[in-house]
Amino acid sequence: MIKFGPSGNSERFYEEGYKTTTQAARWVKENGLDCFEYSFGRGVNIGLQKAEEIKNAFLEEEVEITVHAPYFINLANPDPIKAQNSFNYILDSAYACRKMGGNRIIFHPASVGKETREVSVSRTVDRFKVLADLIYENGYDDLYFCPETMGKLNQIGTIEEITEFCKIEPFFIPTVDFGHINAREQGSLKEVDDYLTRLDYMINALGMEKMKNFHVHFSKIQYTKKGELRHLTFTDDIFGPEFEPLAEALIKLDLEPIVICESAGTQADDAMYMKRAYKRILSKMK
Repeated sequence: MIKFGPSGNSERFYEEGYKTTTQAARWVKENGLDCFEYSFGRGVNIGLQKAEEIKNAFLEEEVEITVHAPYFINLANPDPIKAQNSFNYILDSAYACRKMGGNRIIFHPASVGKETREVSVSRTVDRFKVLADLIYENGYDDLYFCPETMGKLNQIGTIEEITEFCKIEPFFIPTVDFGHINAREQGSLKEVDDYLTRLDYMINALGMEKMKNFHVHFSKIQYTKKGELRHLTFTDDIFGPEFEPLAEALIKLDLEPIVICESAGTQADDAMYMKRAYKRILSKMK
């Protein structure tokens, strides 16, 4: 079943007097949402007791939790020590995710750096294979590892690149960030067919079993010629993209992803908007 939720705690969560992630489980449920993404953006820093408290809170409310690995992962880095650091960030996130009761680890795969894109992508593919071996060795192959489409031109993470990475092992499934795609492609996502074309490509390449419940990030994003600049809220009427065409595409293709909203401060309210819009469109298309 499709699920909607915020990335982290929104401004309204704090304005209403709440403070902790354990409180977020009930707050998310009371606001009619189904999931929550916890970010380790600046590093995996969580104690076992805290992780257990989070796990119990989200299990009690039946709200699914996912985690985002640190932002500074770069599997294309030519320095083997820094590459090992990236592997460790992902594995540490997996350890924490399991302790928190989740089963999806989302991560930014790589950046091009000073080399050609071809060289950087090739190295990233090789590093994904090493990562896969480490996942098996550490017993994390029951979890899902979800490389994300990226919004800046110098980042590795086009739809085609992410699709290739996800072919490597069954536990690699894509995180498709439609705001990133729209920013990278200078406003390419407007009509239902714009979404259908990209999703059909991924289904044909990866199969429906892997795409049925894939991971989605959605927000409106301001962009420049270099791609993503900053996340916006759903009040933006300039940059987009709009959610309704995606909702229709998901329904037409019978896809039921986890949809995480990454709006700037209004992520819970905008996730609620998406859930209501999806239900409205679904009822019209039946």
